[in-house]
Amino acid sequence: MERRVLIHAPDAAHAQALQGAASALGIQAVMCDSLDDMVRRMAEAAAAALLTTASLDALPHDGLQQWMAAQPDWSDFPFVVLADADVHRSEKAALLRGLGNVVVVDRPAAEETLARAVHAAVRQRHRQYTMRQQIAQLEAARAEVQRLNTGLEARIAERTRELAGANDRLMAEIGERERAQAALLQAQKMEAVGRLTGGIAHDFNNLLHVVQMNLDLLGRVSREAKVQEISARARGAVAKGARLTGQLLSFSRKQSLLPRLSDVNALVEGMRELIAVSLGSAVRLEMALDAGPCWAVLDASQLEMALINLAVNAREAMPAGGVLSVATERLPRPASGDLPAGDYVRVRVQDTGAGIPAGLLPQVFDPFFTTKPLGTGSGLGLSQVYGFVRQSGGEASIASEEGRGTRVDLLFPAAAAPRDGDVPAPAEAEVQALAAGRSVLVVEDDADVRRVIADSLALLGCRVTQAADGAQGLDVLVHEARPDLMVVDYAMPGMTGAEFIVQARERVGPVPVVLATGYADMAQVGRVLGTQSILIKPFEISALAACVAQALAPAGTAGGGAGLRH
Repeated sequence: MERRVLIHAPDAAHAQALQGAASALGIQAVMCDSLDDMVRRMAEAAAAALLTTASLDALPHDGLQQWMAAQPDWSDFPFVVLADADVHRSEKAALLRGLGNVVVVDRPAAEETLARAVHAAVRQRHRQYTMRQQIAQLEAARAEVQRLNTGLEARIAERTRELAGANDRLMAEIGERERAQAALLQAQKMEAVGRLTGGIAHDFNNLLHVVQMNLDLLGRVSREAKVQEISARARGAVAKGARLTGQLLSFSRKQSLLPRLSDVNALVEGMRELIAVSLGSAVRLEMALDAGPCWAVLDASQLEMALINLAVNAREAMPAGGVLSVATERLPRPASGDLPAGDYVRVRVQDTGAGIPAGLLPQVFDPFFTTKPLGTGSGLGLSQVYGFVRQSGGEASIASEEGRGTRVDLLFPAAAAPRDGDVPAPAEAEVQALAAGRSVLVVEDDADVRRVIADSLALLGCRVTQAADGAQGLDVLVHEARPDLMVVDYAMPGMTGAEFIVQARERVGPVPVVLATGYADMAQVGRVLGTQSILIKPFEISALAACVAQALAPAGTAGGGAGLRH
Protein backbone atom coordinates (compact mmCIF):
# COMPACT_ATOMS: atom_id res chain seq x y z
CA MET A 1 0.00 0.00 0.00
CA GLU A 2 2.95 2.34 0.53
CA ARG A 3 3.89 2.14 -3.23
CA ARG A 4 0.45 2.84 -4.64
CA VAL A 5 -0.60 6.22 -6.02
CA LEU A 6 -4.00 7.77 -5.51
CA ILE A 7 -5.76 9.47 -8.45
CA HIS A 8 -8.52 12.05 -8.15
CA ALA A 9 -9.55 13.33 -11.61
CA PRO A 10 -13.17 14.27 -12.30
CA ASP A 11 -12.42 14.35 -16.07
CA ALA A 12 -12.24 10.82 -17.51
CA ALA A 13 -9.56 11.68 -20.10
CA HIS A 14 -7.29 13.20 -17.50
CA ALA A 15 -7.87 10.23 -15.18
CA GLN A 16 -6.88 7.87 -18.01
CA ALA A 17 -3.69 9.84 -18.67
CA LEU A 18 -2.64 9.77 -15.02
CA GLN A 19 -3.46 6.06 -14.73
CA GLY A 20 -1.41 5.35 -17.83
CA ALA A 21 1.62 7.18 -16.43
CA ALA A 22 1.45 5.12 -13.26
CA SER A 23 0.96 1.85 -15.13
CA ALA A 24 3.98 2.60 -17.33
CA LEU A 25 6.10 2.66 -14.19
CA GLY A 26 4.55 -0.57 -12.84
CA ILE A 27 2.93 1.32 -9.98
CA GLN A 28 -0.55 0.44 -8.69
CA ALA A 29 -3.03 3.25 -9.26
CA VAL A 30 -6.17 3.61 -7.15
CA MET A 31 -9.02 5.78 -8.45
CA CYS A 32 -10.67 7.93 -5.76
CA ASP A 33 -14.28 9.05 -6.18
CA SER A 34 -13.85 12.11 -3.99
CA LEU A 35 -11.34 13.99 -1.92
CA ASP A 36 -12.88 12.37 1.20
CA ASP A 37 -12.12 8.96 -0.32
CA MET A 38 -8.59 10.07 -1.17
CA VAL A 39 -7.90 11.37 2.36
CA ARG A 40 -9.15 8.09 3.85
CA ARG A 41 -6.77 6.10 1.60
CA MET A 42 -3.88 8.50 2.33
CA ALA A 43 -4.37 7.76 6.03
CA GLU A 44 -3.99 4.03 5.21
CA ALA A 45 -0.78 4.53 3.16
CA ALA A 46 0.21 5.83 -0.29
CA ALA A 47 3.28 6.99 -2.26
CA ALA A 48 1.70 10.06 -3.87
CA ALA A 49 -1.56 11.68 -4.91
CA LEU A 50 -2.23 12.60 -8.58
CA LEU A 51 -4.67 15.48 -9.14
CA THR A 52 -5.98 17.63 -12.01
CA THR A 53 -7.07 21.24 -12.36
CA ALA A 54 -10.67 20.11 -11.75
CA SER A 55 -9.60 18.57 -8.44
CA LEU A 56 -8.60 22.03 -7.26
CA ASP A 57 -12.24 23.09 -7.41
CA ALA A 58 -12.87 20.98 -4.26
CA LEU A 59 -10.15 22.87 -2.33
CA PRO A 60 -9.72 23.97 0.39
CA HIS A 61 -10.81 20.66 1.92
CA ASP A 62 -10.97 20.45 5.74
CA GLY A 63 -10.17 16.74 5.93
CA LEU A 64 -7.13 17.10 3.65
CA GLN A 65 -5.82 20.12 5.55
CA GLN A 66 -6.22 18.34 8.90
CA TRP A 67 -4.42 15.23 7.61
CA MET A 68 -1.51 17.24 6.22
CA ALA A 69 -1.18 19.25 9.44
CA ALA A 70 -1.06 16.02 11.46
CA GLN A 71 1.83 14.47 9.45
CA PRO A 72 4.82 13.29 11.51
CA ASP A 73 8.16 15.05 11.19
CA TRP A 74 9.54 12.60 8.63
CA SER A 75 6.53 12.96 6.29
CA ASP A 76 6.04 15.54 3.49
CA PHE A 77 3.40 13.91 1.28
CA PRO A 78 3.98 14.61 -2.46
CA PHE A 79 1.27 15.71 -4.91
CA VAL A 80 1.46 15.71 -8.74
CA VAL A 81 -1.04 18.04 -10.41
CA LEU A 82 -1.83 17.78 -14.14
CA ALA A 83 -2.91 21.40 -14.69
CA ASP A 84 -3.79 23.86 -17.38
CA ALA A 85 -0.96 26.16 -18.44
CA ASP A 86 -2.61 29.30 -17.06
CA VAL A 87 -3.19 27.81 -13.57
CA HIS A 88 -0.15 29.66 -12.19
CA ARG A 89 -1.73 33.00 -13.03
CA SER A 90 -5.18 32.21 -11.66
CA GLU A 91 -6.62 32.24 -8.15
CA LYS A 92 -5.88 28.50 -8.01
CA ALA A 93 -2.17 29.21 -7.63
CA ALA A 94 -2.70 29.79 -3.90
CA LEU A 95 -4.48 26.44 -3.64
CA LEU A 96 -1.48 24.75 -5.27
CA ARG A 97 0.88 26.34 -2.76
CA GLY A 98 -1.40 25.13 0.03
CA LEU A 99 -0.66 21.54 -0.98
CA GLY A 100 2.96 22.03 0.08
CA ASN A 101 5.11 19.39 -1.63
CA VAL A 102 3.58 19.66 -5.11
CA VAL A 103 4.83 19.11 -8.69
CA VAL A 104 2.77 20.78 -11.44
CA VAL A 105 2.79 19.24 -14.92
CA ASP A 106 1.31 21.62 -17.50
CA ARG A 107 -1.10 20.31 -20.08
CA PRO A 108 -0.71 19.22 -22.69
CA ALA A 109 2.19 17.10 -21.46
CA ALA A 110 4.00 14.21 -23.01
CA GLU A 111 3.36 10.84 -21.42
CA GLU A 112 7.06 10.55 -20.60
CA THR A 113 7.09 13.90 -18.79
CA LEU A 114 4.11 12.93 -16.70
CA ALA A 115 5.68 9.53 -15.94
CA ARG A 116 8.94 11.20 -14.77
CA ALA A 117 7.00 13.49 -12.44
CA VAL A 118 5.09 10.56 -10.95
CA HIS A 119 8.33 8.55 -10.61
CA ALA A 120 10.06 11.46 -8.82
CA ALA A 121 7.18 11.82 -6.38
CA VAL A 122 7.14 8.08 -5.62
CA ARG A 123 10.94 8.04 -5.06
CA GLN A 124 10.68 11.03 -2.77
CA ARG A 125 7.98 9.29 -0.73
CA HIS A 126 10.11 6.12 -0.60
CA ARG A 127 13.00 8.15 0.88
CA GLN A 128 10.60 9.47 3.49
CA TYR A 129 9.57 5.91 4.41
CA THR A 130 13.27 4.98 4.63
CA MET A 131 13.83 7.92 6.98
CA ARG A 132 10.87 6.75 9.07
CA GLN A 133 12.45 3.31 9.35
CA GLN A 134 15.81 4.76 10.36
CA ILE A 135 14.17 6.97 12.98
CA ALA A 136 12.33 3.92 14.35
CA GLN A 137 15.61 1.98 14.49
CA LEU A 138 17.29 4.84 16.34
CA GLU A 139 14.41 5.00 18.79
CA ALA A 140 14.57 1.24 19.28
CA ALA A 141 18.34 1.43 19.91
CA ARG A 142 17.85 4.30 22.35
CA ALA A 143 15.12 2.35 24.12
CA GLU A 144 17.33 -0.73 24.33
CA VAL A 145 20.18 1.29 25.87
CA GLN A 146 17.69 2.81 28.28
CA ARG A 147 16.36 -0.64 29.10
CA LEU A 148 19.84 -1.98 29.80
CA ASN A 149 20.65 1.01 31.99
CA THR A 150 17.35 0.64 33.79
CA GLY A 151 17.94 -3.09 34.20
CA LEU A 152 21.31 -2.43 35.77
CA GLU A 153 19.82 0.13 38.08
CA ALA A 154 16.96 -2.24 38.84
CA ARG A 155 19.36 -5.05 39.75
CA ILE A 156 21.25 -2.73 42.04
CA ALA A 157 17.98 -1.49 43.55
CA GLU A 158 16.71 -5.08 43.91
CA ARG A 159 19.77 -6.11 45.90
CA THR A 160 19.34 -3.01 48.03
CA ARG A 161 15.66 -3.83 48.54
CA GLU A 162 16.49 -7.41 49.50
CA LEU A 163 18.80 -6.20 52.23
CA ALA A 164 16.31 -3.55 53.34
CA GLY A 165 13.47 -6.10 53.17
CA ALA A 166 15.31 -8.50 55.41
CA ASN A 167 15.84 -5.71 57.90
CA ASP A 168 12.18 -4.61 57.59
CA ARG A 169 10.95 -8.16 58.17
CA LEU A 170 13.05 -8.43 61.25
CA MET A 171 11.75 -5.12 62.58
CA ALA A 172 8.17 -6.08 61.62
CA GLU A 173 8.41 -9.36 63.50
CA ILE A 174 9.69 -7.51 66.54
CA GLY A 175 6.89 -4.94 66.23
CA GLU A 176 4.24 -7.63 65.65
CA ARG A 177 5.37 -9.51 68.72
CA GLU A 178 5.19 -6.33 70.78
CA ARG A 179 1.71 -5.54 69.39
CA ALA A 180 0.50 -9.07 70.08
CA GLN A 181 1.76 -8.88 73.64
CA ALA A 182 0.12 -5.47 74.12
CA ALA A 183 -3.15 -6.73 72.59
CA LEU A 184 -3.10 -9.78 74.84
CA LEU A 185 -2.56 -7.60 77.90
CA GLN A 186 -5.39 -5.32 76.77
CA ALA A 187 -7.72 -8.28 76.18
CA GLN A 188 -6.84 -9.72 79.58
CA LYS A 189 -7.47 -6.32 81.16
CA MET A 190 -10.85 -5.99 79.41
CA GLU A 191 -11.78 -9.53 80.43
CA ALA A 192 -10.85 -8.80 84.04
CA VAL A 193 -12.83 -5.55 83.95
CA GLY A 194 -15.78 -7.45 82.47
CA ARG A 195 -15.68 -10.14 85.16
CA LEU A 196 -15.39 -7.54 87.90
CA THR A 197 -18.19 -5.43 86.39
CA GLY A 198 -20.43 -8.46 85.93
CA GLY A 199 -19.95 -9.64 89.50
CA ILE A 200 -20.56 -6.20 90.99
CA ALA A 201 -23.60 -5.62 88.76
CA HIS A 202 -25.11 -9.00 89.63
CA ASP A 203 -24.74 -8.45 93.38
CA PHE A 204 -26.04 -4.89 93.05
CA ASN A 205 -28.97 -6.20 91.01
CA ASN A 206 -29.93 -8.52 93.86
CA LEU A 207 -29.81 -5.57 96.30
CA LEU A 208 -32.00 -3.55 93.96
CA HIS A 209 -34.40 -6.46 93.74
CA VAL A 210 -34.76 -6.66 97.51
CA VAL A 211 -35.36 -2.90 97.69
CA GLN A 212 -37.85 -3.03 94.79
CA MET A 213 -39.98 -5.82 96.23
CA ASN A 214 -39.90 -4.44 99.77
CA LEU A 215 -41.10 -1.12 98.39
CA ASP A 216 -43.91 -2.98 96.66
CA LEU A 217 -44.77 -4.76 99.90
CA LEU A 218 -44.72 -1.45 101.76
CA GLY A 219 -47.06 0.05 99.19
CA ARG A 220 -49.47 -2.85 99.57
CA VAL A 221 -49.38 -2.78 103.38
CA SER A 222 -49.86 0.98 103.74
CA ARG A 223 -52.22 2.95 101.53
CA GLU A 224 -51.31 6.36 102.94
CA ALA A 225 -50.77 8.94 100.20
CA LYS A 226 -47.44 10.10 101.65
CA VAL A 227 -46.14 6.53 101.87
CA GLN A 228 -47.24 5.90 98.28
CA GLU A 229 -45.49 9.06 97.09
CA ILE A 230 -42.21 8.20 98.82
CA SER A 231 -42.44 4.61 97.60
CA ALA A 232 -43.00 5.77 94.00
CA ARG A 233 -39.90 8.03 94.11
CA ALA A 234 -37.80 5.20 95.51
CA ARG A 235 -39.08 2.80 92.83
CA GLY A 236 -38.07 5.33 90.16
CA ALA A 237 -34.53 5.37 91.57
CA VAL A 238 -34.51 1.55 91.58
CA ALA A 239 -35.57 1.55 87.93
CA LYS A 240 -32.64 3.81 87.03
CA GLY A 241 -30.29 1.57 88.98
CA ALA A 242 -31.72 -1.46 87.17
CA ARG A 243 -31.01 0.15 83.78
CA LEU A 244 -27.46 0.87 84.86
CA THR A 245 -26.85 -2.71 86.05
CA GLY A 246 -28.41 -4.02 82.85
CA GLN A 247 -25.91 -2.01 80.80
CA LEU A 248 -23.03 -3.17 82.98
CA LEU A 249 -24.13 -6.77 82.62
CA SER A 250 -24.41 -6.34 78.87
CA PHE A 251 -20.88 -4.88 78.77
CA SER A 252 -19.53 -7.83 80.72
CA ARG A 253 -21.35 -10.27 78.39
CA LYS A 254 -23.16 -11.75 81.36
CA GLN A 255 -26.54 -10.96 79.91
CA SER A 256 -27.89 -12.71 76.83
CA LEU A 257 -30.33 -10.17 75.51
CA LEU A 258 -33.47 -10.89 73.49
CA PRO A 259 -35.12 -8.82 70.75
CA ARG A 260 -38.73 -7.82 71.34
CA LEU A 261 -41.23 -5.28 70.08
CA SER A 262 -39.92 -1.90 71.25
CA ASP A 263 -40.99 1.73 70.95
CA VAL A 264 -37.81 3.30 69.54
CA ASN A 265 -39.02 6.84 70.28
CA ALA A 266 -39.58 5.97 73.93
CA LEU A 267 -36.21 4.21 74.19
CA VAL A 268 -34.33 7.17 72.74
CA GLU A 269 -36.24 9.67 74.90
CA GLY A 270 -35.52 7.53 77.96
CA MET A 271 -31.79 7.75 77.16
CA ARG A 272 -31.80 11.57 77.04
CA GLU A 273 -30.41 12.06 80.54
CA LEU A 274 -27.80 9.30 80.29
CA ILE A 275 -26.57 10.53 76.89
CA ALA A 276 -26.35 14.10 78.19
CA VAL A 277 -24.25 12.94 81.16
CA SER A 278 -22.00 10.93 78.82
CA LEU A 279 -21.44 14.00 76.62
CA GLY A 280 -20.46 16.37 79.41
CA SER A 281 -21.23 20.06 79.71
CA ALA A 282 -19.28 21.17 76.60
CA VAL A 283 -21.49 19.29 74.14
CA ARG A 284 -25.14 20.22 73.59
CA LEU A 285 -27.61 17.40 72.99
CA GLU A 286 -30.46 17.87 70.52
CA MET A 287 -33.21 15.29 69.95
CA ALA A 288 -35.73 15.18 67.10
CA LEU A 289 -38.14 12.26 67.44
CA ASP A 290 -40.57 11.23 64.72
CA ALA A 291 -44.08 12.43 65.51
CA GLY A 292 -45.48 9.08 64.36
CA PRO A 293 -45.02 5.62 65.90
CA CYS A 294 -41.58 4.05 65.51
CA TRP A 295 -41.82 0.42 66.60
CA ALA A 296 -39.21 -2.23 65.78
CA VAL A 297 -38.26 -5.68 66.99
CA LEU A 298 -34.88 -5.20 68.62
CA ASP A 299 -33.00 -5.55 71.88
CA ALA A 300 -33.65 -2.38 73.86
CA SER A 301 -30.52 -2.75 76.01
CA GLN A 302 -28.33 -3.21 72.95
CA LEU A 303 -29.81 -0.07 71.36
CA GLU A 304 -29.09 1.84 74.57
CA MET A 305 -25.50 0.56 74.57
CA ALA A 306 -25.14 1.52 70.90
CA LEU A 307 -26.32 5.07 71.60
CA ILE A 308 -23.92 5.40 74.54
CA ASN A 309 -21.03 4.13 72.38
CA LEU A 310 -21.85 6.65 69.66
CA ALA A 311 -22.27 9.46 72.18
CA VAL A 312 -18.88 8.76 73.78
CA ASN A 313 -17.21 8.65 70.34
CA ALA A 314 -18.87 11.96 69.45
CA ARG A 315 -17.71 13.57 72.71
CA GLU A 316 -14.11 12.56 71.99
CA ALA A 317 -14.42 14.02 68.48
CA MET A 318 -15.52 17.39 69.96
CA PRO A 319 -12.96 18.21 72.69
CA ALA A 320 -13.75 21.93 72.35
CA GLY A 321 -17.50 21.35 72.45
CA GLY A 322 -20.18 21.06 69.80
CA VAL A 323 -23.60 19.62 69.10
CA LEU A 324 -24.78 16.01 69.05
CA SER A 325 -28.15 15.42 67.45
CA VAL A 326 -30.15 12.20 67.80
CA ALA A 327 -33.15 11.79 65.50
CA THR A 328 -35.65 9.05 64.75
CA GLU A 329 -37.72 8.64 61.60
CA ARG A 330 -39.94 5.99 60.07
CA LEU A 331 -39.45 5.94 56.30
CA PRO A 332 -40.13 3.68 53.31
CA ARG A 333 -37.15 2.30 51.41
CA PRO A 334 -36.77 0.38 48.16
CA ALA A 335 -34.88 -2.90 48.16
CA SER A 336 -31.16 -2.23 48.63
CA GLY A 337 -28.31 -4.67 49.27
CA ASP A 338 -29.46 -7.32 51.74
CA LEU A 339 -32.49 -5.30 52.85
CA PRO A 340 -35.88 -5.92 51.22
CA ALA A 341 -38.20 -3.07 50.32
CA GLY A 342 -40.44 -1.86 53.14
CA ASP A 343 -40.79 0.55 56.06
CA TYR A 344 -37.78 1.09 58.31
CA VAL A 345 -37.07 2.97 61.53
CA ARG A 346 -33.92 5.07 61.26
CA VAL A 347 -31.97 6.27 64.29
CA ARG A 348 -29.52 8.97 63.19
CA VAL A 349 -26.67 10.16 65.44
CA GLN A 350 -24.78 13.18 64.07
CA ASP A 351 -22.02 15.31 65.58
CA THR A 352 -20.16 18.47 64.60
CA GLY A 353 -16.74 17.07 65.48
CA ALA A 354 -13.45 16.68 63.67
CA GLY A 355 -14.72 14.00 61.28
CA ILE A 356 -12.98 10.83 60.08
CA PRO A 357 -10.42 10.73 57.24
CA ALA A 358 -11.87 9.18 54.07
CA GLY A 359 -9.16 6.52 54.07
CA LEU A 360 -10.27 5.21 57.48
CA LEU A 361 -14.05 5.14 56.89
CA PRO A 362 -14.13 1.60 55.36
CA GLN A 363 -12.45 0.23 58.51
CA VAL A 364 -14.41 1.87 61.32
CA PHE A 365 -16.82 -1.08 61.76
CA ASP A 366 -13.97 -3.64 61.83
CA PRO A 367 -13.42 -5.39 65.19
CA PHE A 368 -10.43 -4.06 67.16
CA PHE A 369 -9.94 -1.11 64.79
CA THR A 370 -9.27 2.05 66.77
CA THR A 371 -7.44 5.33 66.28
CA LYS A 372 -7.00 5.81 70.00
CA PRO A 373 -3.64 5.23 71.74
CA LEU A 374 -2.98 1.69 72.93
CA GLY A 375 -4.72 0.98 76.20
CA THR A 376 -7.36 3.69 75.85
CA GLY A 377 -9.82 1.85 73.60
CA SER A 378 -10.73 -1.73 72.73
CA GLY A 379 -11.77 -1.02 69.12
CA LEU A 380 -15.01 -2.91 69.76
CA GLY A 381 -17.53 -0.07 70.19
CA LEU A 382 -18.55 0.50 66.57
CA SER A 383 -18.17 -3.17 65.65
CA GLN A 384 -20.66 -4.02 68.43
CA VAL A 385 -23.05 -1.39 67.07
CA TYR A 386 -22.72 -2.84 63.56
CA GLY A 387 -23.18 -6.44 64.75
CA PHE A 388 -26.24 -5.55 66.83
CA VAL A 389 -27.93 -3.75 63.92
CA ARG A 390 -27.18 -6.56 61.46
CA GLN A 391 -28.48 -9.20 63.90
CA SER A 392 -31.66 -7.12 64.21
CA GLY A 393 -32.21 -7.44 60.46
CA GLY A 394 -31.10 -3.89 59.72
CA GLU A 395 -28.17 -1.92 58.39
CA ALA A 396 -25.60 0.47 59.87
CA SER A 397 -23.88 3.12 57.77
CA ILE A 398 -21.49 5.96 58.44
CA ALA A 399 -20.67 9.17 56.59
CA SER A 400 -18.05 11.68 57.61
CA GLU A 401 -16.15 14.71 56.35
CA GLU A 402 -13.02 16.00 58.00
CA GLY A 403 -13.70 19.24 59.82
CA ARG A 404 -17.50 18.94 59.45
CA GLY A 405 -18.49 15.97 61.59
CA THR A 406 -19.76 12.40 61.40
CA ARG A 407 -23.21 10.88 60.85
CA VAL A 408 -24.14 7.31 61.80
CA ASP A 409 -27.46 5.82 60.65
CA LEU A 410 -28.95 2.73 62.32
CA LEU A 411 -31.75 1.22 60.23
CA PHE A 412 -34.22 -1.33 61.65
CA PRO A 413 -37.21 -3.02 59.97
CA ALA A 414 -40.34 -1.24 61.20
CA ALA A 415 -43.01 -3.23 63.05
CA ALA A 416 -46.67 -2.59 63.75
CA ALA A 417 -47.48 -0.97 67.08
CA PRO A 418 -49.06 -3.31 69.65
CA ARG A 419 -52.80 -3.05 70.10
CA ASP A 420 -54.05 -2.00 73.49
CA GLY A 421 -55.17 -4.98 75.50
CA ASP A 422 -53.37 -7.64 73.42
CA VAL A 423 -52.11 -9.25 76.63
CA PRO A 424 -54.32 -8.02 79.46
CA ALA A 425 -52.77 -8.05 82.89
CA PRO A 426 -54.63 -10.45 85.22
CA ALA A 427 -56.74 -8.80 87.88
CA GLU A 428 -55.57 -8.98 91.50
CA ALA A 429 -58.60 -11.07 92.47
CA GLU A 430 -57.95 -13.47 89.60
CA VAL A 431 -54.31 -13.92 90.64
CA GLN A 432 -55.22 -14.55 94.27
CA ALA A 433 -57.93 -17.00 93.23
CA LEU A 434 -55.39 -18.96 91.19
CA ALA A 435 -52.60 -18.75 93.81
CA ALA A 436 -54.56 -19.29 97.03
CA GLY A 437 -53.35 -22.39 98.79
CA ARG A 438 -51.00 -23.43 95.97
CA SER A 439 -47.60 -24.75 96.99
CA VAL A 440 -44.55 -22.95 95.59
CA LEU A 441 -40.88 -23.94 95.91
CA VAL A 442 -38.50 -20.93 95.84
CA VAL A 443 -34.88 -21.84 94.96
CA GLU A 444 -32.60 -18.79 95.40
CA ASP A 445 -29.09 -18.58 96.85
CA ASP A 446 -29.35 -14.97 98.11
CA ALA A 447 -31.17 -15.07 101.46
CA ASP A 448 -32.60 -11.54 101.22
CA VAL A 449 -33.89 -12.06 97.70
CA ARG A 450 -35.32 -15.47 98.66
CA ARG A 451 -37.09 -14.01 101.68
CA VAL A 452 -38.71 -11.12 99.79
CA ILE A 453 -39.90 -13.41 96.97
CA ALA A 454 -41.35 -15.78 99.58
CA ASP A 455 -43.08 -12.86 101.34
CA SER A 456 -44.53 -11.63 98.06
CA LEU A 457 -45.83 -15.11 97.16
CA ALA A 458 -47.33 -15.44 100.63
CA LEU A 459 -49.07 -12.11 100.08
CA LEU A 460 -50.65 -13.67 96.98
CA GLY A 461 -51.91 -16.58 99.14
CA CYS A 462 -49.31 -19.22 98.22
CA ARG A 463 -47.78 -21.78 100.58
CA VAL A 464 -44.04 -21.27 100.18
CA THR A 465 -41.11 -23.63 100.72
CA GLN A 466 -37.58 -22.20 100.43
CA ALA A 467 -34.30 -23.74 99.26
CA ALA A 468 -30.88 -22.03 99.30
CA ASP A 469 -29.47 -23.78 96.20
CA GLY A 470 -30.21 -26.43 93.58
CA ALA A 471 -29.09 -29.37 95.69
CA GLN A 472 -31.31 -28.34 98.60
CA GLY A 473 -34.18 -27.80 96.18
CA LEU A 474 -33.82 -31.37 94.80
CA ASP A 475 -33.77 -32.66 98.36
CA VAL A 476 -37.04 -30.81 99.09
CA LEU A 477 -38.60 -32.45 96.01
CA VAL A 478 -37.58 -35.89 97.26
CA HIS A 479 -38.93 -35.49 100.81
CA GLU A 480 -41.95 -33.26 100.31
CA ALA A 481 -44.99 -33.27 98.08
CA ARG A 482 -44.70 -32.21 94.47
CA PRO A 483 -45.10 -28.38 94.33
CA ASP A 484 -47.62 -26.65 92.06
CA LEU A 485 -44.97 -24.15 90.93
CA MET A 486 -41.23 -23.52 91.22
CA VAL A 487 -39.62 -20.04 91.29
CA VAL A 488 -35.92 -20.57 90.48
CA ASP A 489 -32.89 -18.28 90.31
CA TYR A 490 -30.56 -18.88 87.38
CA ALA A 491 -27.07 -18.06 88.72
CA MET A 492 -26.48 -20.24 91.76
CA PRO A 493 -23.31 -21.93 93.07
CA GLY A 494 -22.86 -25.58 92.12
CA MET A 495 -25.88 -25.88 89.85
CA THR A 496 -27.49 -23.30 87.56
CA GLY A 497 -31.22 -22.77 87.55
CA ALA A 498 -31.52 -24.41 84.11
CA GLU A 499 -29.68 -27.50 85.33
CA PHE A 500 -31.91 -27.64 88.42
CA ILE A 501 -35.06 -27.41 86.30
CA VAL A 502 -33.96 -30.32 84.09
CA GLN A 503 -33.18 -32.55 87.07
CA ALA A 504 -36.32 -31.50 88.95
CA ARG A 505 -38.56 -32.39 86.02
CA GLU A 506 -36.82 -35.73 85.64
CA ARG A 507 -37.81 -36.48 89.25
CA VAL A 508 -41.31 -35.01 89.62
CA GLY A 509 -42.52 -34.43 86.07
CA PRO A 510 -43.44 -31.22 84.19
CA VAL A 511 -43.79 -28.76 87.07
CA PRO A 512 -44.52 -25.12 85.97
CA VAL A 513 -41.46 -22.91 86.46
CA VAL A 514 -40.82 -19.18 86.75
CA LEU A 515 -37.13 -18.33 86.28
CA ALA A 516 -36.13 -15.19 88.23
CA THR A 517 -32.72 -13.90 87.21
CA GLY A 518 -30.56 -10.84 86.70
CA TYR A 519 -28.81 -12.44 83.75
CA ALA A 520 -29.08 -15.76 82.01
CA ASP A 521 -27.77 -17.89 79.16
CA MET A 522 -30.99 -17.53 77.19
CA ALA A 523 -30.02 -20.26 74.70
CA GLN A 524 -29.73 -22.79 77.53
CA VAL A 525 -32.83 -21.49 79.30
CA GLY A 526 -34.78 -21.53 76.04
CA ARG A 527 -34.12 -25.24 75.62
CA VAL A 528 -35.61 -25.81 79.07
CA LEU A 529 -38.54 -23.36 79.29
CA GLY A 530 -38.66 -21.02 76.34
CA THR A 531 -38.95 -17.34 77.22
CA GLN A 532 -42.53 -17.35 78.49
CA SER A 533 -41.71 -17.80 82.19
CA ILE A 534 -38.68 -15.58 82.77
CA LEU A 535 -38.59 -12.68 85.24
CA ILE A 536 -35.73 -10.20 84.89
CA LYS A 537 -34.54 -8.79 88.23
CA PRO A 538 -35.40 -6.41 89.72
CA PHE A 539 -39.10 -7.00 89.15
CA GLU A 540 -42.27 -5.82 90.85
CA ILE A 541 -44.80 -7.95 92.70
CA SER A 542 -47.28 -7.28 89.90
CA ALA A 543 -44.87 -8.88 87.38
CA LEU A 544 -44.38 -11.86 89.72
CA ALA A 545 -48.16 -12.15 90.12
CA ALA A 546 -48.68 -12.11 86.34
CA CYS A 547 -46.10 -14.87 85.83
CA VAL A 548 -47.59 -16.94 88.66
CA ALA A 549 -51.07 -16.51 87.14
CA GLN A 550 -49.81 -17.54 83.73
CA ALA A 551 -47.97 -20.59 85.08
CA LEU A 552 -50.89 -21.77 87.24
CA ALA A 553 -53.73 -20.93 84.82
CA PRO A 554 -55.44 -23.90 83.17
CA ALA A 555 -54.28 -24.63 79.60
CA GLY A 556 -55.79 -22.22 77.06
CA THR A 557 -56.61 -19.47 79.59
CA ALA A 558 -53.21 -17.82 79.97
CA GLY A 559 -54.00 -14.98 77.58
CA GLY A 560 -51.32 -15.60 74.99
CA GLY A 561 -48.21 -15.67 77.19
CA ALA A 562 -46.53 -13.12 79.39
CA GLY A 563 -43.11 -13.08 77.75
CA LEU A 564 -40.20 -11.49 79.63
CA ARG A 565 -41.26 -9.42 82.64
CA HIS A 566 -39.45 -6.84 84.80
